[in-house]
Amino acid sequence: MSQRVIRKQPNSRMCLVCGMKNLLGLKAFFYELENGDVLAIFHPREEHQSYPGRMHGGIASAILDETIGRAGMIKYGEDMWGVTLEFHTRFRKPIPLDAELRVLGRVTGENKRAFVGSGEILLSDGTVAVEGKGRFLKLPIDKISDFDVEKEEWRIVRSTNDPREVDL
Repeated sequence: MSQRVIRKQPNSRMCLVCGMKNLLGLKAFFYELENGDVLAIFHPREEHQSYPGRMHGGIASAILDETIGRAGMIKYGEDMWGVTLEFHTRFRKPIPLDAELRVLGRVTGENKRAFVGSGEILLSDGTVAVEGKGRFLKLPIDKISDFDVEKEEWRIVRSTNDPREVDL
């Protein structure tokens, strides 16, 4: 199924998942899709391994957590962030380090103070490798951290590889 990319989300300077200057980070890019999901695209490297040639489960959980949390930005706006309250991961297949990966995340429920979401890491053939579910507290960034947009370099980083449409 094909989905149109509506918007690209910002990256930061040092975040483990989206930080462009974090030498050991994933450097993932995030895209909002027309169906309301967030799509992350990244290419795990040797620094992200557990067993040789396999991505570490903690890294898999981190990218799922970030992607699902960012789905809240679509629903609640860029000023409302999701702080992880709990997160559950189910590992189905090993994740290789030698291929681009896609991660999907979405909001599946909410109440006044929190939202629930789910997501998947997809292998290059579309197979689900890892599933995640979490509950996130809705908070404005100024209640979470002294986040300086300029210092943290929170901005959209354009790439010639940015998709306009994706097949899922």
